Amino acid sequence: MLYNLIEALADWLDGIGLFWAVRLMYEIEFRAFAAVVVAFGLVCLTANPTIRWLRRQKIGDLASFDQAELDRLNSSKVNTPTMGGLFLCGSLLATILLLADVLHNRYVHLAIVVLIWFSLVGGFDDWLKLTAKRRGPGSRQGLFAWEKLLFQLGVGVIVGLFLYQHQSAHSPDAVVLNLPFQRSYVNTRVSDAVLQAPPLNPSVIVLGVVAFTLIAMLAVAGTSNAVNLTDGMDGLAAGTLTMAALCVMVLCFVGSDARTAYRLLVPHVPEARELIVVAGAMAGACLGFLWFNCYPARVFMGDTGSLALGGLLGYIAVAIRQELLLFVIGGVFFAEMLSVILQVGYFKWTKGKRIFRCAPVHHHFHLGGWTEQQVVARFWIIGVILAIVAMVSLKVR
Repeated sequence: MLYNLIEALADWLDGIGLFWAVRLMYEIEFRAFAAVVVAFGLVCLTANPTIRWLRRQKIGDLASFDQAELDRLNSSKVNTPTMGGLFLCGSLLATILLLADVLHNRYVHLAIVVLIWFSLVGGFDDWLKLTAKRRGPGSRQGLFAWEKLLFQLGVGVIVGLFLYQHQSAHSPDAVVLNLPFQRSYVNTRVSDAVLQAPPLNPSVIVLGVVAFTLIAMLAVAGTSNAVNLTDGMDGLAAGTLTMAALCVMVLCFVGSDARTAYRLLVPHVPEARELIVVAGAMAGACLGFLWFNCYPARVFMGDTGSLALGGLLGYIAVAIRQELLLFVIGGVFFAEMLSVILQVGYFKWTKGKRIFRCAPVHHHFHLGGWTEQQVVARFWIIGVILAIVAMVSLKVR
């Protein structure tokens, strides 16, 4: 609301000599980097009180692995407070409300819907799991898988429909399928004097409402689940999410700036410029959470945080038409999800055999002799490399 307040009071602020405040808030780059700092600060301010409250409520993590060896490796994590997504997502939401255009921008509205929806679903799932013993025998151990998936796919459909309706009406270029290495526009020189959109590449695929909604649904729900599965070691999800959010922040700038988008031949989505602030807030919040979640973790984000952040990451990628590039940026997340799918499928097909020692795959390496710190650091390195590859791929068209 700070941005909208300054926007409303712009003439008055100019009159009293505070024109610099107006100029700064109109600069999207300033608000984006301010969002990183503000989200980081809010997480740091709210973390300790929330962790103390979670401990008083005895909301701690429970050992839930089948293998005895893995139980031993993770025995120190038992009773570590979880549901840290409460202050993580709360700080992220507060930053968006403070620095983004929450009154006029449809992309920000949908980002807030995704964040709150997934936080509520994840929070309810966490609460059911963690209070099952308190509620007695026969109590539900969280949401059923089909229930959780139904909520995830449901918000994906809603986002896809509203996003398609808005983009087809205001920025038709933003409903194309942006394939890797394919030019969205005819490769013509962009004039610095007269900025005019080049024609679309004749070979580009223009999506209809059904295809667009299906892609949005799969991207939002799939990324949400992938991040959720990655959240199994101290700092693993928070660190890789920070890298992915910073990378997406750059992509939002590229897609929303006409000159840059036309030069790099990627779809131009002008109103998505406010998503730069959202992505910056996400990066700052994850970085702040990492301060408390690094080894040895004082708190875990739980489904409350992982489902929401994964869903938000998927939504932003769809909005700027980079959902396929998200498979590169979030390669660590999708590798974790793929390892679970392969493990479960192979186990059922062979009636008891396994591909990995344990899935998700970070536990496979842990049981193979890597320390938890080694697994996390090496996955971070992979995340950085994948982010660089994603950035470089924009020039290879």
